[in-house]
Order: sequence, then structure tokens, then C-alpha cells
Amino acid sequence: MSDPTVIIERLGPVLEITLNRPPANAISRATSREVYAALRQLQQDPELRVGVITGAGDRIFSAGWDLKEVAAPGFDPRLDSDPVLGHGPGGFAGIVEYHDLLKPVIAAVNGAAVGGGFEIALACDLILAADHAFFQLPEMQRGFLADSGAAQRLPRRLPYNVAVEMLLSGRRMDAPEAQRWGLVQSVHPGGGLREAARALAVKVAAGAPLALQALKEVLKHIETMPTQAALALTKPGQSGLAMYERMSSSEDFFEGARAFAEKREPIWKGR
Repeated sequence: MSDPTVIIERLGPVLEITLNRPPANAISRATSREVYAALRQLQQDPELRVGVITGAGDRIFSAGWDLKEVAAPGFDPRLDSDPVLGHGPGGFAGIVEYHDLLKPVIAAVNGAAVGGGFEIALACDLILAADHAFFQLPEMQRGFLADSGAAQRLPRRLPYNVAVEMLLSGRRMDAPEAQRWGLVQSVHPGGGLREAARALAVKVAAGAPLALQALKEVLKHIETMPTQAALALTKPGQSGLAMYERMSSSEDFFEGARAFAEKREPIWKGR
């Protein structure tokens, strides 16, 4: 029996998802659907609060789109969005178009994040990287665009000229440079990356579960808003945001204040 192409491990409130398609952890349509299923489990399971995505091995996080699948006779790019035959409802890699995913996800970039591999990282909420990792978008040199998230997200994460230069030239950005630009939250020796990602995930998971999701929901909605409009939106009873409103009237909303007043750790119920 062959090894699974996506390995899922529950670590308390953390769901760790490992891309396991050696040698390059390339993303086929079937792999996209598997990752989406794992992320849907993360979103729907009340005991899970944070996800971590990483790659098997210590050289490649993901080389992106499985170009061997693309080069196969009869490949039809119009099927990409098909829920059964294409990448599925989460889009490429199961995450780049999973817009309803409200639980935070950390990318632990253990090596090369090339093309779609970089786009997976950009779809996550935080990026940690091994010190030997690098990021690259070579699509322009292969005849197409990095349009599964890089063209859409990278100019919002980096200064515009830096982002566009990467998109146009296909040059590599190493992990220390990515950290200097603020794209990467932290850089770690390769052997310590997974432990660092897990530790950060546990720290994030200690937050109130509804508030974790409400923050992601709010950030998504206010990303392009002027500050005045963003402040006007985030008012309980006025936002129209389902998770934000649920959080604002939850038991946990008052539990945090009670725990602070009583000088104890909060006991979150997720309701």
C-alpha cells in the first residue's frame, strides 16, 4: 500500500497537515481535494483550533503545481474548479480559495516554496521558515501567471515593487530576506522548524476559540477598508459578520473578563 499523499496528525487542539508527495510535494488536483478535506475537518471540529501546513522532508515545502499532470494528454484547465475532477471547493491546494476557513493556519516552510508552493504559504495566516528555505515564482518563465494567490496576495504582503519584481523576474527570495520584509514571521534552523511551528500553534490555540475565528473574519472584511469604515463595521450588533456577532454575545466573551478579575486562567467553552 502506498504512503498517503497528505498526512494528518492531531496534536491536541492543533491539526498538522503534511504534504507527502516526494520528491517535490507537488500539488495535483487530488492532493488539493485531500488538503481541503483536512482543512474542512479543522474548521468543523470544535476541539481543533489551529492548523499547521508543512512539507515532508527537509528540502522542499512544495514545488507547486504538478506540471506532469498538466502535461498529460487530455489535460483540460477548465476542469480546475470542478468539485470532483478539479482542485475542489478550496481551489488550488485546497486552501487558496477556502474563503470560509476561519481557523488560523500556520505555514511551516521547511524548504523550497516554489510557484504554487509559495501560494500555499501566502494563503496561510502566519509563515515560519527554515533558514535554508526560499520563495520563488517562476511562472512567467513557464508561460503562465502565478494567479492562484501570488498575483492577488503578494503585493499586499510586500512593498509593491518588491512583489512585482518577484512576479516578473522569477528570482528567489531567501528566508532571511523574507523575514526582513515581514513576509515571514520567524526563521529557524531546519531541525527546529516543526517544533517552533507546533509551539506557536499551541500558543495561538490558547486564545478563545470564537475570538480566534472572529479575528480572521474581521481581518478579511476590513483589509481594503479605510480605517473609519473598518471601525464602524466592528460594532456588536452592527457588523453583519456571523462569527464576530456570535463571539460578542458568547459565554466566552464574559468568561475572559471574569477570569481576569478572579486572577485565574479562563475556561473556554467555545460558546
